Amino acid sequence: MVKRDEIVIMKEESSICTRRGVLVWEELTVEAARPKKKLLNNATGSALPGRLLALMGPSGSGKTTLLRSLSGRLAGNVVVTGNVVIGGKKRCFKCREVSYVDTEELFLGTLTVKETLAYSANLRLPSRMTREEISKVVEETIIQLGLEECADSRLGNWHLRGISSGEKKRLSIGLEILTQPHVLLLDEPTSGLDSASAFYVIQTLCSIANDGKVVVCSIHQPSNEIFNLFDDLLLLSSGETVYFGEAKMALKFFADAGFPCPTRRNPSDHFLLCVNLEFDVINAAPMRSEASKKTEDIRATLIECYKNSEQMINARRRIQCLKSNFQGDHVIKSNVSGSTSCWKQLYTLTHRSFLNMSRDIGYYWLRIFFYSLAAAGIGLFFFHLGTDKDSILARGKCVSFIYGFIICLSFGGLPLFIEELKVFYGERSKGHYGEAVFVLSNILSSFPFLLVTSFCVVAITYSMVELHLVLAQSVFFFLNLLVCLSVIEGCLMVVASLVPNVLMGIGAATGVILFMMMCSPIFRPQPDLPKFFWRYPMSYLSFATWAVQGQLKNDMLGLEFDPVIPVNPKIKGEQVLKLIFGVSLNHDKWWDITALVALFIAHRLILFLVLRYNKRQISPLRWFYAKVRPRYGEGFSLSKKQPRIAFKKQQAVPLSAE
Repeated sequence: MVKRDEIVIMKEESSICTRRGVLVWEELTVEAARPKKKLLNNATGSALPGRLLALMGPSGSGKTTLLRSLSGRLAGNVVVTGNVVIGGKKRCFKCREVSYVDTEELFLGTLTVKETLAYSANLRLPSRMTREEISKVVEETIIQLGLEECADSRLGNWHLRGISSGEKKRLSIGLEILTQPHVLLLDEPTSGLDSASAFYVIQTLCSIANDGKVVVCSIHQPSNEIFNLFDDLLLLSSGETVYFGEAKMALKFFADAGFPCPTRRNPSDHFLLCVNLEFDVINAAPMRSEASKKTEDIRATLIECYKNSEQMINARRRIQCLKSNFQGDHVIKSNVSGSTSCWKQLYTLTHRSFLNMSRDIGYYWLRIFFYSLAAAGIGLFFFHLGTDKDSILARGKCVSFIYGFIICLSFGGLPLFIEELKVFYGERSKGHYGEAVFVLSNILSSFPFLLVTSFCVVAITYSMVELHLVLAQSVFFFLNLLVCLSVIEGCLMVVASLVPNVLMGIGAATGVILFMMMCSPIFRPQPDLPKFFWRYPMSYLSFATWAVQGQLKNDMLGLEFDPVIPVNPKIKGEQVLKLIFGVSLNHDKWWDITALVALFIAHRLILFLVLRYNKRQISPLRWFYAKVRPRYGEGFSLSKKQPRIAFKKQQAVPLSAE
């Protein structure tokens, strides 16, 4: 009888070894550097195509850590050891066969469901695909996820009511299955959903798994109906594996270990009660009783039982069999091969960003209104200045008011910059596009709105204040204001990319902008500034200095003002610039606008570098650490290419050998 069972097991394992596209992790350990703590300890397991694997465990058990380890999205302050193999290929940092869905996906709320999927498809699907083919993929995804009714509904933001949480969860899944990945990893896809919505989401994952995909999802506390949908189960507790095998056999494992599930209790509730140590600490605080140690003892017993169980032996044997089968020269052929060209990504991202800016009234429209209102206020305050002796100082103050208000009102875009950057970080971590494409698309999409803003301010101010009424001077004022606004936007984008939230961003941006304004003619002439730091180098790095200085030259040069004493000759604008405003005439006003253009390029280059090396899952330091310490990168191959096996849908085989 024993020999017959062994033959059955060997046949089952042989069937598994011929499977294509298997995800295997072996001796996977994740340790945080500060504070030093093991987040995952020698986790070993596999996920098969056609079967839905659930990761369960209490909070802090290592579910998210395991998923991020498998997807290559761990933070840079952890040390990883072990092997992660996908279809015979060691998991690299940028594996395109794996898609990861985070707990909270960020979207542009002004777009509809269909538009969100369409833009994502155009960013990621190969350039050789026609528009009709991409539209067909989007429509099929909408139907597969049951999003037909809300396809034309906007997702929702601060002023728009959008779709429900369950629909957003299904949309986040849809974004990842557009490219038909071999492995789909999801971190708590049912978080925040009611039981009906959660059941529909898991049912959707089952249908994706039945298409021959490897689907792994973490879930906190599923209902009995949802638990019955899972094919396999991995139960974790404080980074340790408590159980790994077929989901329906977990009850038998707990019963054999001496902890049977009561008749009317949800199995998932029973599993978590047996391994959750959080409340043991609370109970043990007032008194160290035997009752307070009970869960810890149960957990230790279950871990020990699993280490000596048949499930553990079969899992190890199966992984060894899979590893030996991976040595063949096979190649994974992706369902969606090829890549999107940078030009198509730039066009798509620019179009999406422009559409978002035009629909969100708080992005530019509200600011344009306040810019125009401020320009009208300045126009009334300095109405028809003229060229009498009293207008000399008034003109300088008018220019300072214009640029001072413009700079201060630009803060209104900071919260929206931060939200857009959050979407960028999420899409960049999945390899949708790079930093250069994002920076260029932001410049192109915002340019029309900056044109409108500059035109409104110049038209209102010139018509009311009656500055130097010459077409060339008005064109220069328009260009000077346009470039200055562009530099301010770039500066605020750099600040937004460095701060964790809006409150920190407002504080940091205020400090940076004040530094730029303090060393400009808005507050004090350049010759009167202290030479150390304020004049050299701050006054030359300040965009406010070049913008105000250029506009003062633009307005004053060529004008003559009435003298203080009537018998004296008229005062020329050149004299006013030198003696009153301390503006040097060693260079032309066009050099001032050239300096602004240089600052614009410098700020965008700084933004590119900050985005390049800030908030990346794989930092340069981590890459160097992986190079000098091979054991760290053992499961995350950086250069050595491993053979890959072909993916082919087959009938699913249970993990356990019961």
